[in-house]
Amino acid sequence: NWYDTRSSRTYLLNPSTGASKLISDRNYQDVYSDPGSPETERNQYNRPVLAIKNNKTYWLGAGHTKEGQYPFIDEMDMSTLKKKRIYQSKLKNSKENLIEILDYKNGDVLISQQSAVDYPNYFVRNIKNGKAKALTDFKNPFESLKGVHKEVINYKRNDGVQLSGTLYLPAGYDLKNPKEKLPLLIWAYPREYKDLATAGQSTANPNDFTFPSYGSFIYWVNRGYAVLDDAAFPIVGEGDAEPNDTFIPQLVANAKAAIDAVDKLGYIDKKRVAVGGHSYGAFMTANLLTHSDLFACGIARSGAYNRTLTPFGFQSEQRNYWDVPNVYNTMSPFMNADKMKTPMLLIHGEADNNPGTFTLQTERYFQALKNLGAPVRMVLLPKESHGYAAKENIFHVLWEQDQFLEKCLK
Repeated sequence: NWYDTRSSRTYLLNPSTGASKLISDRNYQDVYSDPGSPETERNQYNRPVLAIKNNKTYWLGAGHTKEGQYPFIDEMDMSTLKKKRIYQSKLKNSKENLIEILDYKNGDVLISQQSAVDYPNYFVRNIKNGKAKALTDFKNPFESLKGVHKEVINYKRNDGVQLSGTLYLPAGYDLKNPKEKLPLLIWAYPREYKDLATAGQSTANPNDFTFPSYGSFIYWVNRGYAVLDDAAFPIVGEGDAEPNDTFIPQLVANAKAAIDAVDKLGYIDKKRVAVGGHSYGAFMTANLLTHSDLFACGIARSGAYNRTLTPFGFQSEQRNYWDVPNVYNTMSPFMNADKMKTPMLLIHGEADNNPGTFTLQTERYFQALKNLGAPVRMVLLPKESHGYAAKENIFHVLWEQDQFLEKCLK
């Protein structure tokens, strides 16, 4: 079916006659071939409809390529379905996002522009003469991160799959002569693919503005840690093979490749590496601590650890528990709790209503680990669901993580 092949088809449909023309047929995970989305406008009923000008539609694309990200606008003739590129960003040291075409005739487009240290601001760019007029002048509210080193690193897994991640190093760190070996924090989220080529594609952009958030480890670059954020963790199953049939070895291979890549640059102490993730990233963290000796500790937030409690599929797994009980059991950290000997911090919202990650998952996993003698701490956040909202809880999460990392890695 379409999901097994990751196939996505786009048609031009005449609703009156039912006649259709194929515009594109592609792997929707192939970001390098993404044609973008057609521009829309509001009709008299305030509904979004295709913006058709002189029998032409306009497609705005993110523009990810092997060489970097260069957003574009394509013009498509509705009769021939042929496209012509009328604009592509050429910015090297900053990034622009195409938001909306304001004037089709004159070529005015609303964009936002940012860099690693320049807060996103809005402009009107004329795509005919290239000039941009500023609409806003927001200042960077996170001055403490301004001197931080940021780069996208590319590396390979042991089977040749191309991987990437965004590396942060503390301000003032000597890159050319790195005498001090830093502890490393890795934040990641596994994703499933059906072919090696798309699994190796990267959407990381070093010109993305650095937003600190409780959703990553970026804060800790100011605490003297190296941080590899959004590290690629593809799980691939080509042909008839399902990605999750080899979930554990691929997970460990991704982690080892990431650690080795940063270590090769000379920045880190491989004995002081932590891993963390939220939701499926928490599931990843528990499995890495269970099935490898790569990490000194890990932080797992709002995860699921017993796959028999999600028996009719989870994430991208379509088979049920009774089809492949061995896959479910092998992937479940709860079933392998006796092997988990590494310090772990478990955090969960007390009112998590996400059907795949009820709070019970963390409570039962914690009880198993505790009774088996594992070094584990559990924190439940009052009134929080799958994502955290209350200032008090978010601050407490940051404090808990900081105390845990300082104890385990410093």
